[in-house]
Order: sequence, then structure tokens, then C-alpha cells
Amino acid sequence: MSRSRSVPAPRVGFVSLGCPKALVDSEQILTQLRAEGYAIAPSYDGADLVVVNTCGFIDAAVAESLDAIGEALTENGKVIVTGCLGARDGGGFVREAHPKVLAVTGPHATAEVLASVHAHLPKPHDPFVDLVPPQGIKLTPRHYAYLKISEGCNHRCTFCIIPSMRGDLVSRPIGEVLAEAERLLRAGVRELLVISQDTSAYGVDVRYRTGFWQGRPVKTRMQDLATALDALGREHGAWVRLHYVYPYPHVDDAIALMRADGAGGGLLPYLDVPFQHASPRILKLMKRPAAPEKVLERVQAWRRERPTLTIRSTFIVGFPGETDAEFDELLAFLDAAQLDRVGCFAYSPVDGAAANALPAPVPDAVKEERRARFMARQAAISARKLLQKVGTTVDVLVDDVVEAGSGKARRVEAHARSAADAPEIDGLVTIRDAAGLAPGEFARVRISGADAHDLTGTPLR
Repeated sequence: MSRSRSVPAPRVGFVSLGCPKALVDSEQILTQLRAEGYAIAPSYDGADLVVVNTCGFIDAAVAESLDAIGEALTENGKVIVTGCLGARDGGGFVREAHPKVLAVTGPHATAEVLASVHAHLPKPHDPFVDLVPPQGIKLTPRHYAYLKISEGCNHRCTFCIIPSMRGDLVSRPIGEVLAEAERLLRAGVRELLVISQDTSAYGVDVRYRTGFWQGRPVKTRMQDLATALDALGREHGAWVRLHYVYPYPHVDDAIALMRADGAGGGLLPYLDVPFQHASPRILKLMKRPAAPEKVLERVQAWRRERPTLTIRSTFIVGFPGETDAEFDELLAFLDAAQLDRVGCFAYSPVDGAAANALPAPVPDAVKEERRARFMARQAAISARKLLQKVGTTVDVLVDDVVEAGSGKARRVEAHARSAADAPEIDGLVTIRDAAGLAPGEFARVRISGADAHDLTGTPLR
């Protein structure tokens, strides 16, 4: 017996109405459905569900679309609505007329339509066809994944050439981002790391266009994305971590969503904010926001709202023209901000960067001396902060389990991360007596030791 007979392909009926732009949307949806192994049914009674692509330009088109939805519901009963009429009143117009529809999206919403089809008509697994896992090919460990929400950048920092390589900001459709997040979580990912060039600017390029997720309207902006990802994280018991966040006022809304300690999943009390420097003159030369006092005020406000918040940042020392006094300003900022995690780079002239043409380059030896002083100052801050965690209990995510020691001293240890630790760039929690733990598991650990960057603890069983 052939595989097509033993595992019949699910069948989707399709009704396409409206202008040529809607027709192209229909072609894209149908192409993706066929690529995923769905069959296209020629009639209502031969379909497992029906997609209706609507038009809402004039009254006659609205009436035709509503009639088509009603006919599909009568003849089949399982209907997903997309297209221009679906965008009216955020989907409310269609739902009021036909409350039994499975989902409603707006136009140009291939990802959202496919996500709804997947939810209501999953495609059977075929080992001869499904060579790529649903979450895609990942180069990270199975339990965490990066979720890129946009490409490019609208900033023109003089030390950076990313816009010349990747162009201006292009935000991914929010429905597409959330569909990918859900696929990853369903595949067993326990931590999503949200990345971009500027996470706070998500949606600026599309003027915060309304997208659709699970049949509901969602604006393409950081606040809505953070809210939806927080809900997904809590639903799946997974962490969500925000990277590359500029300190714009609307970031305050994300702070309010964060869990106190990451227990139970959701948005972590963690922000990766690239401050880069603290001297107003150097920041202006970098073409960065040049108000360190306002940055400090915002950091203090965030910590009042969420005392457990971890803030990590990166800085550049030895930028062209940086004086001893301006470097001292940076050290003073570090003392005042008391950041939790910090990285520092000595300025390096990247080919094509505008900063290379600035006068008074800093000698390499001076750059390295400043970098060493900066990191020593931060190490002291970090050590004091981590020492305060000794005796507390934290939730951690296990990254790997190893055997340590030899002979009678042989033991099983685990390397894990707390809510304060992003992979690869932050600290670790080394768990002693970790027998029974496995990568990708959450564990409750009592902290027993600390150094300048890492913690040590024992599991609570």
C-alpha cells in the first residue's frame, strides 16, 4: 500500500475573493500549504476545513465576502477567514456576523493563516517528507533558541557598519514571530532569547501595523510582542529574555510584565541595554543618545518597579578623542549605575566606520589599560552583588551535566543559568551533587558560594 493511502494528506478548501493583491496573497498561502504536504480540496464536502480570503473595499464586496463565509460554514463548518474584511474592527466585524469561524486575520498574513491551519488541522508526520523539524534547524542546544524579530537598524552609530550591511530596520510581521515562538516552545525549547539590532524599535518601520495572532489583532510593537511572548512563556513554562533594548520610555511597560524571579516561565527580569559610554561628548561623537543622567534615572526607576531586575550592558573605551577625564566619567557612571553584567571592548577601527575619520585616536596601549581598569571596577561591583545571593534560593535552567573529579572524589556537576544569566555572555551557576539532573530541566538551587562572575549551589530535592 502506498504512503499516500496509508496516511492521507489533510485537505484544505480555498475561496479567494477580491483584487489581484488578494489573489497574490491566496497564491502565497496555497503555495505554503502545498509545500507542507496539505492537499487542496476542490469542494466544500471534500475539505477538512476551508480558508476564505475576503475583500472589504466596497459594500458589494463586503456582502459577497460575508455570503461566502456563511456558505462555507453551512457546507463545511470549519472556516478560517483572512483578507481585507478580516482587518475590519480588528476581526470583530466578521466575528459579529459569523461567530463560529475558527480564526480571523487581515490581509498579507500567510504566517497567521498557516498557524491557524496548523492549530485546527495538523499535518500528519511523514518520515519520508518531514526531514526538517517544525522548529527548523538550530545550532543552539535543544532547550534554548534565539528569536529574531527584525533585521537592520535605523541608528547611524559612527563605530558601526551594520546599516550598510543589513540596511534599515525591517520588522518581521508579529504573527510570523509569534508563530515561530510557539513552534519552538512546542518543540521543547525552554528559553527564548529575543534578538534584533534594536528591540525597542520593533514596528517603527511599519508604523506599528496591526497583525493577527490566533485570530486576534496584535500591533507590531515591542509592548504587544512582550505581552504575547510573556503569555506564551507562562503557558509553556519557558523563559523569555529580551536583548538589545534601547532605554526608550515604552520599555517601562515591559518591566511591569516581568516575573520577580522567572519561576513558572514568562518574561524574565532581565534587560540587555547597550549604553556604550557615559560622556556626553563621546556619546555625541558616537551618534548615540547623550543624556547619561536620564539613563541613570530610568535605571533607578526600573529597579524601583522590579527590584530583582538584572541589567547587562556593553561599553567601548578608547573611542577616538576619549580623554582621561571622559574615561573617568565612564567609571563614575559605572559606580552610580551598579549594573549587574557588563562587557567592555577597546575601540577597534572597523573598515567603513565613520568614527575612523575622527581626530585624536587613542593609542592601543592606553585603550587596553582603560579596558583593564574598567573591567576591574566592574568585577568588584559584580562580586559584591553576587555575594548578596549566597544563602538565597534561585530557579536555574540546566545547560549541561558533567563528571568532575576522579576516583572516590568523582562527582556529578551541572552548569546552569539563573534568570540573571544569558547563555554565552553572562555567568554560570555550578550545581554540586547534580545526579539526576538533565540539560533543559529547571531546578531549584540554594546558593552556597560566589566569585566575581559565577555562583555555586546545591539542588533542593
